[in-house]
Amino acid sequence: MGKRLSAIGTLVERHSRFLMMFPLPDGHTAEAVRTALASTIQRLPEQVWRSLTWDQGKEMAQHTTFTIDTGLQVYFCDPKSPWQRGSNENTNGLLRQYLPKKTDMTTLTQDQLDNIAHSLNTRPRQTLNFQTPLQVLAEALH
Repeated sequence: MGKRLSAIGTLVERHSRFLMMFPLPDGHTAEAVRTALASTIQRLPEQVWRSLTWDQGKEMAQHTTFTIDTGLQVYFCDPKSPWQRGSNENTNGLLRQYLPKKTDMTTLTQDQLDNIAHSLNTRPRQTLNFQTPLQVLAEALH
């Protein structure tokens, strides 16, 4: 979330911490999120698709349609339990280095978001034994 309730979407693969981002220029309605999320997920190899864990936000009100469209099961965290999405919460904290809280997210292009994601995906992480998310994902896919 950014300035005037503008938003972007983030997907973080749990094993590798690989990040994908997508713009939500028309807001974070259930329809907008479902469509953008389904499109973004299809950019990943199918063997990475297992499930999606989401918080309790109303933007996933169309989770049943999303599951029908993608075949990906959606699980929801317990209310007020952000630790159940630890990888995503940690990544969102890292994203604030690039996108401070008052950033107008509606102006961000997919190219800009891809550049930010690439920067984080090529950044070594202690939790990954100082490998990058990109390296860990590549190893998992081979």
